[in-house]
Amino acid sequence: MSAPWESAQPVDEARAAALVGAQFPALRGAPVRAVATGWDNSVLLVGDVLFRFPRREVAVELQRRELAVLPLLAELPLAVPRPTHLGAPAGDYPWPFWGGPLIPGSELAQVACDRVAAAEAVGAFLHALHSLQVDVDLPMDPNSRGAPADRAARTHDWLDRLAARGIWHRDAAVEAVVDVDLGTPTPDPVLVHGDLHPRHLLVLPDGSPTGVIDWGDTCFADRAVDLSLAWSAFEGPARDAMLAAYGPVSADTEARGRALAVSLCAALAAWAADAGEAVLLEEYLAGIARAAH
Repeated sequence: MSAPWESAQPVDEARAAALVGAQFPALRGAPVRAVATGWDNSVLLVGDVLFRFPRREVAVELQRRELAVLPLLAELPLAVPRPTHLGAPAGDYPWPFWGGPLIPGSELAQVACDRVAAAEAVGAFLHALHSLQVDVDLPMDPNSRGAPADRAARTHDWLDRLAARGIWHRDAAVEAVVDVDLGTPTPDPVLVHGDLHPRHLLVLPDGSPTGVIDWGDTCFADRAVDLSLAWSAFEGPARDAMLAAYGPVSADTEARGRALAVSLCAALAAWAADAGEAVLLEEYLAGIARAAH
């Protein structure tokens, strides 16, 4: 498999400064700092505004989705990004970009802390999110994240890649989670974040949660798509706290959530290994194990 995170349009500090300065005079000459790089976007802080620049063409559609949804989420119990600066293609950069106020905190995956408070808060957040009734143009689970059978082959591909490199050692319990036979999700789709893993929950150094970021994969889907975080990021009392705050979760939803947790963590572990992100690699390998227990 080729690496889906390879960038067609990398944006560094100099390029971000030029693009932002040309379109937003108030930020011209402001200090620029690279904050994060994901599969789809480069994230840089220009002055006090955090900008997301697509790295691949597919991210342009994902940007459309998050810009359509984010204004509808302002009343949720954790902060979400607030678009305030909408940039247009310019020069040799072919795609729109956008920015908004920085949400304080660091990715959960990067903070060594007790995770119970974060888990409880994100459980309440997801309960509120999944209860929203919104009229917005979004696809229905375009990546089949709520259907383990549709994702099993690609999940095994990621696990095989990790095993071949000696990064992950095969575990029958993990394989059983991936191969669970559940059929298609029940027809009860809700608005979901769509890509909720430990990089997208922000926390303070003491573990207090502050926000949920990166909404490019938002869609309508089985609630298990977001609840997968209970098995990818949490275990023991933290997992119990998240699920208690969320409300009743069926055995079917749990099985779907566990399968997706393995799938996302395997793919992200492969990315972290290629990117030399040792802390994130450790997090996602742990997530694979958490999902099976």
